[in-house]
Amino acid sequence: MKILLVGISARGLAESAVNSGYSVIALDAFGDLDLQDFCESYSLARDFGMRYSAAGLYQASRRLQFDAIAYTSNLENYPQVVQRFARHHQLLGNPAQALRQVRHWPLLYGVLHDAGFQIPETIFHKNGRRAVPERTWLNKPIRSGGGQGVTYARAGASPKRGFLLQEYIPGLPCSASFVSNGQQAVVIGLSEQLVGLPQFGSQGFHYCGNLAPLAAIDAAGQGPVILAQVQQIAQLLTKEFGLVGVNGFDFILKDGRVFLTEVNPRYSASMELIEKTYSLPVFDLHLRAVTQGALPDNIPLTLAQTSRPRFYGKAILYAQRAIHAPHTNRWLHSQIRDIPHPGERIPSGKPVCTLLAEGSTRQDCFSRLAAGVEAIKGEIYA
Repeated sequence: MKILLVGISARGLAESAVNSGYSVIALDAFGDLDLQDFCESYSLARDFGMRYSAAGLYQASRRLQFDAIAYTSNLENYPQVVQRFARHHQLLGNPAQALRQVRHWPLLYGVLHDAGFQIPETIFHKNGRRAVPERTWLNKPIRSGGGQGVTYARAGASPKRGFLLQEYIPGLPCSASFVSNGQQAVVIGLSEQLVGLPQFGSQGFHYCGNLAPLAAIDAAGQGPVILAQVQQIAQLLTKEFGLVGVNGFDFILKDGRVFLTEVNPRYSASMELIEKTYSLPVFDLHLRAVTQGALPDNIPLTLAQTSRPRFYGKAILYAQRAIHAPHTNRWLHSQIRDIPHPGERIPSGKPVCTLLAEGSTRQDCFSRLAAGVEAIKGEIYA
């Protein structure tokens, strides 16, 4: 069986699939150099002359030969496209109806609220409410992803069409990964999110990486409480929305409480770190859950339970100005991922590449990421 992998960037998903022995084709926005190095892959722009869009992925896929499809970001925002894929090929992931429901913000937050979970106060378009000045508010796109388009909202504002206002919760941005079979869920990892870090060329609420495992779950007294909340939320989401395969959700951790901010019902960027941290074949877990309903045994999630306690990190470097990629062939088979082609033009604010690192502590790992990024910046801005 040949599986088509689609999304904005399919590299992480493809790497996991290839490492588990699956035959895949990748189709995404970039067609990065390292992606082409380990599987058949295509770029919408380079190979089909198309600007990136979910609909464009479907149109281009009609010219490829494959048996089944698995998707990553941002197809969760386009259930109609997922439904079109499913008409012609076996869908290895959440069906369109599940996406419509779990990405319907009022429904999602209503389910969480009724179950007694913490949620940020949220104001939707045309519900007659405004942002009260006693709180800090965020203006967020309905079709959200990676923190793009998220800004602070002014007091008294009301959300425009396509946006919502959400109470800003000060705390640690985190993500949780879990695998589901429609009825049950097993949490496979937690990580810290890196957001808006200027040393990585990021700003505002723009996602720029992760660190795993989540150090807070090893803090005295906090770990079991955090893990229990995450597992309960994963179980609720799975049963309420019929989720299958690997899924994730973003949350803010504040005073040991989990405030869910977004559900990502597909393979997520942090999962390649989860794979390293816990030695898990994430894509294989995904397929087994979707096709067989099989779930792994409970994963030991704390450092104390792992045989080789290490921290793993990834940092996405964004271009601070428009550049042309250097001779990036030498980046292959290093700790650099999502490698642009030599001479490729990268506009200001767009991702240049991803750097992976590991360390004995959270700070050691982050320092290695920062040092590696500085080395790459020295090369691309020389």
